[in-house]
Amino acid sequence: MFYRILADATMIVHFMFLAYVVAGGFIAWRWPRTWFAHAAVAVYGTFNGIIQFVCPLTPLEHHWRLKAGQAGLEPAGFVETYLIGVVYPAEHWPTVQLTAAAVVLASWIGLAIRLRRKRLVNADTAP
Repeated sequence: MFYRILADATMIVHFMFLAYVVAGGFIAWRWPRTWFAHAAVAVYGTFNGIIQFVCPLTPLEHHWRLKAGQAGLEPAGFVETYLIGVVYPAEHWPTVQLTAAAVVLASWIGLAIRLRRKRLVNADTAP
């Protein structure tokens, strides 16, 4: 039971990481100092999508699942196990990647606009 909890916790952290890769720019609208963390994970996510190296969370979850007596992850990894063919058809994977990139770009453009407006308002109210 302990290993299953570890596997499930790792899966949840992985999903949260993917959500932050896509939506972290919008979080920076509220907390602008988090933009650097989001930029780092967005770059990581981009390179992972291009080069397709294995995220460290994938073998960790696979290990915990096997220790719990469950089937491990698909050989291709986390995304293939939980998303491709489950949430959306495999042929839509390129569209999903482009949509995620567009969401990140839109969030960064929005952040830049918000920060610029804030700077202008602060400049107008400064003595």
